[in-house]
Amino acid sequence: MRLFIAIDLDDAARAAIAAEQKRIAAALRERSSSALKWVRDEHLHLTLVFLGEVDETRVQTVCGLVAEPLAHPPFELALGGIGAFPPRGRPTVLWVGAATGAQETIAIQQTLQRRIERLGFTGETRPFHPHLTLGRWRESRDRDRTAVAAIASTHVLARVHVDHATLYHSRLGPGGSTYTALARATLTA
Repeated sequence: MRLFIAIDLDDAARAAIAAEQKRIAAALRERSSSALKWVRDEHLHLTLVFLGEVDETRVQTVCGLVAEPLAHPPFELALGGIGAFPPRGRPTVLWVGAATGAQETIAIQQTLQRRIERLGFTGETRPFHPHLTLGRWRESRDRDRTAVAAIASTHVLARVHVDHATLYHSRLGPGGSTYTALARATLTA
């Protein structure tokens, strides 16, 4: 089973991010011929830990570990500021970052990462930078980064009250991915 842990968005945040995706798509059509595959509204989330393929015999153990309360207080996460990965060359991912709440997001990501590593999973070696993926380039050019910089908004697009993180099962299919929530880690002061 393909698993990941994420911060969920509420409906208002999803709508605001979807509106920004539409604004960016229209602006990029005027500046670039490269095509982006946009993340669908219902799939918008901020990934904290990607576990990848997990044997079904281990899923219950992972669920139990993730479901343990997180000793972090709930917080407000503001999403704003558009960017692209990787930081140089042809971009592959268009994202919106954490304008506020980044340190709190990093703290819960590190806690969850340590839990998962106790089960023998290998964590990401790069530093974690809280972001929400808006879309992925099928093919990109160096000038796409310049186009994004020219139209990028720096204002806060959405605010989310974070009081939990969710473990999801992601199923890949011909019509796109479907996500099923398996466990929830509640933030407690």
